[in-house]
Amino acid sequence: MKSIQDLIKEKELFSSGHRACAGCGEVLAVRQVLLASKKPIVCAMPTGCLEIVSTIFPHTAWQVPMFHSAFENAAATISGMEAAYQALRRKGKIDKKIYFIAFAGDGGTHDIGFQALSGAIERRHSFLYVCTDNQAYMNTGVQRSSATPQFAHTTTSPKGEKLPGKLQPRKDIMEIIIAHEVPYAAQTTVAFFHDLAKKVEKAQSYEGPTFINILVPCPLGWGHLPSLTIEISRLAVETNFWPLYEYENGTYRLTYKPSQPKPIVDWLKLQGRFAHLFEEKNKHLLEEFQKYVDEKYQKLLKKCELSGK
Repeated sequence: MKSIQDLIKEKELFSSGHRACAGCGEVLAVRQVLLASKKPIVCAMPTGCLEIVSTIFPHTAWQVPMFHSAFENAAATISGMEAAYQALRRKGKIDKKIYFIAFAGDGGTHDIGFQALSGAIERRHSFLYVCTDNQAYMNTGVQRSSATPQFAHTTTSPKGEKLPGKLQPRKDIMEIIIAHEVPYAAQTTVAFFHDLAKKVEKAQSYEGPTFINILVPCPLGWGHLPSLTIEISRLAVETNFWPLYEYENGTYRLTYKPSQPKPIVDWLKLQGRFAHLFEEKNKHLLEEFQKYVDEKYQKLLKKCELSGK
């Protein structure tokens, strides 16, 4: 693959001048994916933060064809576009390879858009689906999603006297996608551009559906300084909350392993959505959070060991 120095010299396909918040991790992820992607590209996205900030009429930040669909059907849209392309190829009306990418947040992936995604994968359409996971419905007011971590404060899982934020652990979307027997699925984040770029390249080397789950911090929803977006992304990995790994043809593989994992409190303390966990009455929840992270990571390590990786 190309070096990072070469990638950043590529033509920008997601231009500046969009309306994203300062420090938005989602637009960083989109920019990185498009820089690393094979060309030409055709994209689709549902309603959400990304659509709102990048396509306010009469302007657009997209320098590639982009189809905006409803909240729940980005995967159905991209599969229809890919099916039309395949039909035109069979008729000899298109003779070049085109790559299809769908971008959707956790709400449009884990929740309201999951049925369309599962169906598109089962039908084996050839596309890369990128989940930009900021762990809540940020566009409509920071409501919880099934990707929201346990104990996080959101407007629909507020911390208070009775409840310490969201009660349920987040949905493991990677394992759900892997259960569909995709050829390739990977997890990464914007602080590791080289890792992200390699995974985009791998995903696009396969025919059929592939999936990349990208953690994208949201300063507004997470309650952190815009200048800390990359640092918080990095700490999510260094604390083992967000392991960098891939699943390729039945094999699990860590693509980065912290030499000395940091305690989860190093990640939590930088985010306002977890500030209540540091109150004396909630200190036991920090231990519970650490235990959850440790157990999930050990399960992943065992899968990698069984794969011989």
